[in-house]
Amino acid sequence: MNQGVYTALVTPFNQDYSIDFGAYEALLERQIAGGVAGVVPGGTTGESPTLSFKEKEQLIEKAVLKCSGKVSVVAGTGSYDTASSIELTTRAKDLGADMVMLVTPYYNKPSEEGLYRHFVSIAEAGNLPVLLYNVPGRTATNLSVSLVLRLAEHPLIVAIKEASGNIGQIADLCARKKSSFKVFSGDDGVTLPLLALGGDGVVSVTSNMFAKEMVALVSAALQGSFTQALEFHNALHPFFVNQFIEANPVPVKTYMAHHHLLLEVFRPPLCELTPSHRETLLATFQ
Repeated sequence: MNQGVYTALVTPFNQDYSIDFGAYEALLERQIAGGVAGVVPGGTTGESPTLSFKEKEQLIEKAVLKCSGKVSVVAGTGSYDTASSIELTTRAKDLGADMVMLVTPYYNKPSEEGLYRHFVSIAEAGNLPVLLYNVPGRTATNLSVSLVLRLAEHPLIVAIKEASGNIGQIADLCARKKSSFKVFSGDDGVTLPLLALGGDGVVSVTSNMFAKEMVALVSAALQGSFTQALEFHNALHPFFVNQFIEANPVPVKTYMAHHHLLLEVFRPPLCELTPSHRETLLATFQ
């Protein structure tokens, strides 16, 4: 998995809640033009809990057709069920995805041994490189450094999207991991410090809207130009904050809709921002 920016793609919907594939393909073209290293269709930023298996297949397939030979496609195939994740991962391989992202199983809170077996089983069944996704604020389970290091010994488990919010944990992982294992930020606002610790990039929400700017930030930091990277970080910081004014991906999709990139439609139980939050978000950049 190459260093850089990977966009956690939103899923645009029509007014009847069906997927707006025209808008989706335009978003993919925008990401390619923005210079990202890859796109992540079907992740939680793409409202995956509300997507059917068929819809996830369609998002992966269209991303592969649009992006093949240009940017990597990292299919979001994780869930709280190992068998379902294996089924979708296997299908993602058939459709031509380059690798898969596997979120920590949510709600059922498996033990570390259960987590290990879950990720390894999916990797081996799908025979695709795996990007782990640690987001305990959403899943109620944290991937410890010791478990990640154990998983990293498997040849197909090659990277992690770290959204624990724990800089100490991230620093420990970056210090102890083998050089071939990549660490990506799962929180745009933590991208710069993670890169300073030796990380490799970001799986970004912000880049749905500001792809070129996120690429510039990450590229500067990877080249050691941290003063310049800090300037890019500070310029984007207001959006880093306001894109989580309510649950992701409602704010970023609202901002994108305001700029005519998609319709302001979310699948229930997600709904539109409160009027005050909407006003704050849209005033981020005038």
